[in-house]
Amino acid sequence: MVVVKAKPGESSDRLIARFRKRILQSGLLLEVKDRERHTTKSERRKEQLYRVRHLRELAKKRDE
Repeated sequence: MVVVKAKPGESSDRLIARFRKRILQSGLLLEVKDRERHTTKSERRKEQLYRVRHLRELAKKRDE
């Protein structure tokens, strides 16, 4: 759970910006997106394979 308290003299825009930053850092947004739709085991496996391949390609590019 993310809690952000307003600091004295802090504008509402700045408070919202801090809240958004904390939400992104906590990974809560990703979890909500993952739970939006039911995925089968095979879909999860395919997604995991894609992630591994993508990370390998990025590592190759970094090494070059």
